[in-house]
Amino acid sequence: MPEKLTVLNPTGYPPKITQKQLAPRLESLDGRTIYLVDCRFDDSIELLRQVEAWFADNMPSVKTELVSLNNMYSRDDPETWTLIKERGDAAILGVGH
Repeated sequence: MPEKLTVLNPTGYPPKITQKQLAPRLESLDGRTIYLVDCRFDDSIELLRQVEAWFADNMPSVKTELVSLNNMYSRDDPETWTLIKERGDAAILGVGH
């Protein structure tokens, strides 16, 4: 009889997560400030510049603010999140390609 082998799954086990509610949807973006957040991941700022231009051409009543995280995308940036909460109405996070 052949020898018995034990095989382990190399993917491991996913971490436990706690779901959070999504932010409520705004009824309109007219007159609102949208922060475009560069997460410093593979040219995300290039994507956000195109998003900024789209808003300027298609929704000129929306004010956009392009900001970059103070750290790499893998580190939290409470200072930037506080700024957006205090001054903005919504945010779009750019994660590159």
